[in-house]
Amino acid sequence: MTVVRAAQHDVDAIAPLFDAYRVFYKAPSNVPASHDFITERLANDQSVIFLARDGNHAAIGFVQLYPCFASALMKRFWILNDLFVDPYARSQGVGAALMEAAERFAREDEAAGLTLSTAVDNETAQRLYERCGYVRDEEFFVYNRML
Repeated sequence: MTVVRAAQHDVDAIAPLFDAYRVFYKAPSNVPASHDFITERLANDQSVIFLARDGNHAAIGFVQLYPCFASALMKRFWILNDLFVDPYARSQGVGAALMEAAERFAREDEAAGLTLSTAVDNETAQRLYERCGYVRDEEFFVYNRML
């Protein structure tokens, strides 16, 4: 397995994985729109994506990071927004390798840290995050207002 920072030439490989990620979270499948969304994020430098490929060069997972800032620390923070591993490649360390790549990138960027959220019933992801050193926030509540 290899993990690389994605570029425009990787969009065709990422789009089906991104679409499957969206379907996992109950969004309707739309590979062309997924392709356009990923193309736009990369073209406009709005996200950083790491792509995992197996020994046959097939795309098997990705992680997508969005930048934000921690005002109190006056440093960049990265939102680990999307992590997906193809079901056939699960339990092979792909998720952990993608998380490692994200952390290495954030350290090289001299960021204050990474943050993420996941569904309360996604216990598999929670176990991975905790194994990778993430700590569940017990101090702050998260609020959303959908528009």
